[in-house]
Amino acid sequence: MQRTVAVGIQCPYCGETVEISVDCSVEHQRYIEDCQVCCRPMDITVAIDGDGEPSVAVSRDDDV
Repeated sequence: MQRTVAVGIQCPYCGETVEISVDCSVEHQRYIEDCQVCCRPMDITVAIDGDGEPSVAVSRDDDV
Protein backbone atom coordinates (compact mmCIF):
# COMPACT_ATOMS: atom_id res chain seq x y z
CA MET A 1 0.00 0.00 0.00
CA GLN A 2 1.45 3.32 -1.04
CA ARG A 3 0.80 6.22 1.28
CA THR A 4 1.72 9.78 0.40
CA VAL A 5 1.56 12.54 2.99
CA ALA A 6 2.03 16.29 2.75
CA VAL A 7 4.81 17.69 4.93
CA GLY A 8 5.59 21.36 5.53
CA ILE A 9 9.30 22.21 5.38
CA GLN A 10 11.25 25.45 5.62
CA CYS A 11 13.46 26.42 2.68
CA PRO A 12 17.07 26.77 3.88
CA TYR A 13 17.61 29.64 1.42
CA CYS A 14 14.58 31.96 1.61
CA GLY A 15 13.05 30.71 4.88
CA GLU A 16 9.58 30.24 3.40
CA THR A 17 7.50 27.25 4.45
CA VAL A 18 6.63 25.03 1.50
CA GLU A 19 4.73 21.76 1.27
CA ILE A 20 6.20 18.60 -0.22
CA SER A 21 4.67 15.18 -0.80
CA VAL A 22 6.44 12.28 0.89
CA ASP A 23 6.03 8.68 -0.30
CA CYS A 24 5.89 6.71 2.96
CA SER A 25 6.31 3.37 1.18
CA VAL A 26 10.06 4.07 0.74
CA GLU A 27 11.94 3.77 4.06
CA HIS A 28 14.92 6.01 3.23
CA GLN A 29 15.03 8.71 0.56
CA ARG A 30 17.38 11.50 -0.45
CA TYR A 31 16.71 13.81 -3.35
CA ILE A 32 16.98 17.39 -4.62
CA GLU A 33 13.82 19.47 -5.05
CA ASP A 34 13.62 23.13 -6.02
CA CYS A 35 11.94 25.51 -3.58
CA GLN A 36 8.49 26.51 -4.84
CA VAL A 37 9.17 30.13 -3.82
CA CYS A 38 12.82 30.96 -4.67
CA CYS A 39 13.55 28.02 -7.04
CA ARG A 40 16.84 27.13 -5.33
CA PRO A 41 17.76 23.44 -4.88
CA MET A 42 17.00 21.91 -1.47
CA ASP A 43 18.68 18.66 -0.39
CA ILE A 44 15.87 16.62 1.21
CA THR A 45 16.40 13.50 3.32
CA VAL A 46 13.41 11.43 4.45
CA ALA A 47 13.31 8.53 6.91
CA ILE A 48 10.14 6.60 7.72
CA ASP A 49 9.90 5.41 11.34
CA GLY A 50 8.44 2.11 12.60
CA ASP A 51 4.96 3.65 12.78
CA GLY A 52 5.14 4.76 9.14
CA GLU A 53 5.59 8.45 9.97
CA PRO A 54 8.10 10.52 7.99
CA SER A 55 11.01 12.47 9.46
CA VAL A 56 12.27 15.09 7.01
CA ALA A 57 15.58 16.98 7.08
CA VAL A 58 16.29 19.81 4.65
CA SER A 59 19.60 21.49 3.86
CA ARG A 60 21.12 23.67 1.20
CA ASP A 61 22.32 21.79 -1.86
CA ASP A 62 25.64 23.67 -1.66
CA ASP A 63 26.22 22.44 1.95
CA VAL A 64 26.81 18.88 0.73
